[in-house]
Amino acid sequence: MPTLTTPLAEVASSTSTLRAFLHGLPGVDRVGADARAAMLGTRSIKTTAKKQAIDLAIRMVDLTTLEGADTPGKVRAMCAKAVRPDPTDATVPPVAAVCVYPDLVPTAVQALAGSGVKVASVATAFPSGRSSLEVKVAETGLAVAAGASEIDMVIDRGAFLAGDYLKVYEEIAAVKAACGPAGGAHDEPGAHLKVILETGELATYDNVRRASWLAMIAGADFIKTSTGKVSPAATLPVTLVMLEAVRDFLRTTGRKVGVKPAGGIRTTKDAIKYLVLVNETAGPDWLDPDWFRLGASSLLNDLLMQRQKMATGRYAGPDYFTLD
Repeated sequence: MPTLTTPLAEVASSTSTLRAFLHGLPGVDRVGADARAAMLGTRSIKTTAKKQAIDLAIRMVDLTTLEGADTPGKVRAMCAKAVRPDPTDATVPPVAAVCVYPDLVPTAVQALAGSGVKVASVATAFPSGRSSLEVKVAETGLAVAAGASEIDMVIDRGAFLAGDYLKVYEEIAAVKAACGPAGGAHDEPGAHLKVILETGELATYDNVRRASWLAMIAGADFIKTSTGKVSPAATLPVTLVMLEAVRDFLRTTGRKVGVKPAGGIRTTKDAIKYLVLVNETAGPDWLDPDWFRLGASSLLNDLLMQRQKMATGRYAGPDYFTLD
């Protein structure tokens, strides 16, 4: 487990100190990570435990629409589904959040008022992150002012891969400051910050571990795998590396950080694999929507279909649930 012999602020005082710390992290055994993720992915959950797992997965979903053709009407319909996923069954829990582009935050805030479902907004020139810091901070501030309670930012992967860790750190810290006072504590005001690593572009598991620690040192409340716009998106081995990072960060610093795999998680079977991975890697304390999310657009439908099958013994027709 990594150790911090100096305060976090000093670790991030210069590119050289950040580089020394990040490159001093233990290397990831790629073969071992792949094998462990594959092994945990074979675990099965039956009967009552499966029903509980499905409901937990529903509660962890960030129901997402991030398309250029998004309209206020589409967002309102998605918000209605987020609050009442199955209109015929009031026992189905609501999802954790609805995630939209910044300009659609006011629509989502209005549609979700009083529901308890959070509004998340991608900011910082999503999905590329190719913009100035001033623009990224301004976009974040506008989304928060419009009512977003969570901000999903993308890191500058070009800067990270070029070894300019201090630039990445400073951008995350600046966006976190734009999230508002005390942003980050789950029981205090301010928007929570989810930092998207875009792991499909980071090339190695060692880079995923370094980017995870860099984001957490800079103040991330969550670390997130992907934008969903790059392949590969979320994978079990990458999420395993990130879960190990948040576990070790808590042990080292006393601060707990959440994890959000996003992109390519489409089936109940996939979701349950991630829940098993969380339990066996970070521990059961992370099995809560405050600390683990599933970024998805189509996953919810499959969870609802599997839930109904467990209740009735048969699958719903293809037109039973709305398409997202």
